[in-house]
Amino acid sequence: MKLMLKKALITGAISIAAASIASIAVAADMTGAGATFPYPVYAKWAEAYKAKTGFNMNYQSIGSSGGIKQIKAKTVDFGATDNPVSFQDLETDGMVQFPAIIGGVVPVINVEGVKPGEIKLDGVTLADIYQGTISNWNDKRIAIMNPGVKIPSGDITVVHRADGSGTTAIFTDYLAKVSSSWKDAVGSGAAVKWPAASSVGGKGNEGVAANVTRVKNSIGYVEYAYAKKNKMTYISLKNAAGQFVAPDDLTFAAAAAGTDWSKIPGMGTFITNAPGAKSWPITGASFILVYKNPENVANVAEVLKFFDFAFKDGKKMAEELDYVPMPDVTTDFIRKNVWTKVKTK
Repeated sequence: MKLMLKKALITGAISIAAASIASIAVAADMTGAGATFPYPVYAKWAEAYKAKTGFNMNYQSIGSSGGIKQIKAKTVDFGATDNPVSFQDLETDGMVQFPAIIGGVVPVINVEGVKPGEIKLDGVTLADIYQGTISNWNDKRIAIMNPGVKIPSGDITVVHRADGSGTTAIFTDYLAKVSSSWKDAVGSGAAVKWPAASSVGGKGNEGVAANVTRVKNSIGYVEYAYAKKNKMTYISLKNAAGQFVAPDDLTFAAAAAGTDWSKIPGMGTFITNAPGAKSWPITGASFILVYKNPENVANVAEVLKFFDFAFKDGKKMAEELDYVPMPDVTTDFIRKNVWTKVKTK
């Protein structure tokens, strides 16, 4: 009798434990998808958050357009995009949007014998390279901007994103602002028709970085963390103040300093070609999308806790990857004016 009672108690304890584990597993399975731009820092935040809380954040780095499709299909708890959704579309779809991190899109090259930052370009010249009107590194317009720099001759291969991309949206938004020719002929957006005859597409920031590394005399554009991780050669760019600047967290922060996110409906905006002597001209934010009335309330509540952790405890982790954390005044606004619109109970 005692043996049977003991077995029953053990069986009951195992059942309760299994149910608890199952409950934790469901609650821990936060899912997100979208932009590759912020993936390095989201991965780092997720690792730290799991170590602290036991909750896992599963993020699919599939590109901004994919992230918007996934959240609209309600197959993930949150979507991520560097191409902000308009306030009107947010209202129509019953979603809120907030910026989670700031970073820089950086032109990277594979040109023999050239050091990082050694080649200087302005926006018009960069646009002409991507339009194909400048097709060789020995072009006189490049030479005039780079006196004393030995740039070998070579046909330029343009590398771009093959998927719908917020990084592309930031990059083309900048080109359209500085080049009327680009604006009229190509335009801006997450996907454009690339005009250069010699061009190669890559999926995600990872794919662009890999192709630039592989193809001699190529040029591409990636979020700075990818350039840094892969030890790629970046170019220096002339900003709106007429100064040549190099990409880093300080020049990204300088570009973002004048943005008052609280005054922007839906918080969605581009911050390219920003004023300021130290501003990196292709700076942008990455945004998070969640439903006001989510299907999985518990998971979305955990998503907001995750980003609250990131805003409070993830600053150093972001800075180590040369991202710029959102300012405290902005994260306070997000907590009080954006997250309060989301049903979490």
